[in-house]
Amino acid sequence: MAEKMGILGRKLGMTRIFAGDGQAVAVTVIEAGPCAVTQIKTVETDGYNALQIGFELAKDKHINRPMRGHFSKSTRGLFRHTKEIRFVDAPTQNLGDELTVNMFKAGDTIKVTGKSIGKGFQGRMRRWNFAGSKDSHGCEKVHRNNGSIGNNTFPGHVFKGRKMAGHWGNETVTELGLKVVSVRLEDNVILVKGSVPGPKNGLVFVRQQ
Repeated sequence: MAEKMGILGRKLGMTRIFAGDGQAVAVTVIEAGPCAVTQIKTVETDGYNALQIGFELAKDKHINRPMRGHFSKSTRGLFRHTKEIRFVDAPTQNLGDELTVNMFKAGDTIKVTGKSIGKGFQGRMRRWNFAGSKDSHGCEKVHRNNGSIGNNTFPGHVFKGRKMAGHWGNETVTELGLKVVSVRLEDNVILVKGSVPGPKNGLVFVRQQ
């Protein structure tokens, strides 16, 4: 699936700013880029059009030898994180080009992808917002139990997809329709209205919607 141009960054946290009319606006601060173009893929060479970008410089001891050879082609250093962006047409960027927050401006509608905060193992009431059983009147030691989860002799098993207790969070989530409030080029920072997926200092991918 083809995507629009984007950039890797880190969610620094949330704060608030005041609009021109004095209204407080909750914003998420994202340190986005700069990202270097580390590889260009085309239909002729790889079967599809794509761009690979690198984010956050890494030490030589933290990168294995094959990846050091890969990054050496762009002559921009070694990177901790990479992201491939697929396109319908061939990319216009060149190997070693730098992508910064200047691709965004105030008022843009963007989407942000990140890993949601992990909550560990949770029961059905917290994980799926189930009501549970009654607190009294015939209910004893079953107040937060699952209740019936399957069938009797036919089909005799629990169907796949049944909402049950299990691991909650730590999944890739994309938030759509976010508004860019401000772009600070000198700090490589984007201020986005509202919240975005992920914990503080979590890796996020920001792209035009």
